Amino acid sequence: MHTQYPDFANPELLDKIPLTAKTILDVGCAQGALGGDYLRRNPACRVLGIEQDKVAGAHARERLTEVFVGDVEKDPMPFDVPEGIDCIIYGDVLEHLSDPWMVLKEHAKHLSPQGTVLVCMPNVEHWSFVARLLTGGFDYEDQGLFDRTHLRWFTPRTMARALVDAGLTLSDAAPRPIATDRAEQFTAMLTPALQALGVDPQEYLNRSIPLQVIWRARKTDVPRLELSATMLAPQGGVSDVRVVEPLRALRTDSSIYSNIVVESGLRPQLGGTPRVAVLHRPLLLGESGLARLRALLEQDYVVVSEFDDHPVFMEERGVNLAELLTFRGVHAVQTSTPALADALLADNPEVAVFPNAVFELPPVRNFSSVEHLTLFFGALNRQNDWAPLMPVLNEVARAVGERLHFRVVFDEAFFNALETPHKTFEPSMVDYANYMRELGRAEISFMPLEDNPFNRAKSDLKFIEAGASRVCALASRVVYGDSLQDGKTGVLFGSPAELRSALLRLLAYPEATRRMADLARAYVARQRMLAYQVAARAEWYRALWERRVELNEALKQRVPELFT
Repeated sequence: MHTQYPDFANPELLDKIPLTAKTILDVGCAQGALGGDYLRRNPACRVLGIEQDKVAGAHARERLTEVFVGDVEKDPMPFDVPEGIDCIIYGDVLEHLSDPWMVLKEHAKHLSPQGTVLVCMPNVEHWSFVARLLTGGFDYEDQGLFDRTHLRWFTPRTMARALVDAGLTLSDAAPRPIATDRAEQFTAMLTPALQALGVDPQEYLNRSIPLQVIWRARKTDVPRLELSATMLAPQGGVSDVRVVEPLRALRTDSSIYSNIVVESGLRPQLGGTPRVAVLHRPLLLGESGLARLRALLEQDYVVVSEFDDHPVFMEERGVNLAELLTFRGVHAVQTSTPALADALLADNPEVAVFPNAVFELPPVRNFSSVEHLTLFFGALNRQNDWAPLMPVLNEVARAVGERLHFRVVFDEAFFNALETPHKTFEPSMVDYANYMRELGRAEISFMPLEDNPFNRAKSDLKFIEAGASRVCALASRVVYGDSLQDGKTGVLFGSPAELRSALLRLLAYPEATRRMADLARAYVARQRMLAYQVAARAEWYRALWERRVELNEALKQRVPELFT
């Protein structure tokens, strides 16, 4: 019974569910762990589950949109799906069915035109299966490859055939290797027999390593797109938000091959496939910049610059903007705000705005006590923003004592300026996952920005991160006033006096503070998830490739020296 299985989602299977899906069917959903985790990535999706075990199905109903408890072979489609299903998932399920081929064919009829089928299957060619047969030790077990409820056995080839026979087009197969070293030892011992049988030992090893294989297949074939990106060393989550997580989101589309590489390693991986290179905050200057761009143009890349700061940021650091090719020397630019887009249009008319968004809603970790609240501050290079407000923070801290705790990451100067014993500091540079965990343990997030042209072009990312984590934003009107609803999804301030009043109010009425945090999380779930950008990003990259002749001509007009 499914209630005997561990209640967690297969992370590799989860990462392959298309984030663009509007409707998903999880066949054999168990207690709904997979669908529940997916809904934190795409809250707008309708997630359906079929489960035979009544106890497991009851748990699944608490996590998924709808759950049918029954036999999928007797009732393959118990839901009303007039627009079709965008993804059907069989997570270690088909091997338990009497006629999995019939179920695949029946379900394929209900796929939407762009629908995907995901199959995670145990591999009967795994070395441990053969070893048990050879030694006479085969016997059924409660779980795993030798599960006593397995009725069918598949190899990667026979599963591929079953998917094709169901009318689907194969996209890819991802092996899940287990105990690789033992597989190598077993193959080495078996090599004489393999050679006598005319079987190449290396080819056999490749087949016998995966304990499971995850297949993706589609209703209709879609042209491939190769998307490669460079990335600056992670600092304060910028690389994660602008590069790592968007590529992770795009990778859920089985037609997109994406990877992160150093610029010198940019090489087309798929022959004859449309290819786009996204350069993260590149500093392209003079002859060296020309040489770097020529190397990419010679490989027929469409080149995109990913930049989320105002050009004045570079000028203030001594960069001669007249020599800068970061914007005018590429085919297109992507950025995070309309204000930044306006600033970049002077150098390149091909600018796309993809607002900062979160990949998934973190688990809720805060508001365990209304007697003690924690204020979080986690930013870099913001002393000019917070220094005028520090006297107010210290005044409030003295007044409320242990009711207010401060949690600080990144900025040691901010931590040292706090005149309270109720504070903690992360002395090392935390990665983005840990940053989000630290944020999620607080109840209030402090976001000060002074009013200047540089700050006015910043994004509202800090508010989005706080909202996703169910943390109440205490933010300046600069930037955050455009997306935060004062008194509803957070609190805005424009002066030290307003900050004092707002912070005291948040501490005095913790239930109201939590309500605002809940509404902020609901706002992010509705509007600021990466899932809602995947289609637009993919469409833009594909359109750039289709227009590459036109874009090359425009690039030649802007930077003729690139083509000499």
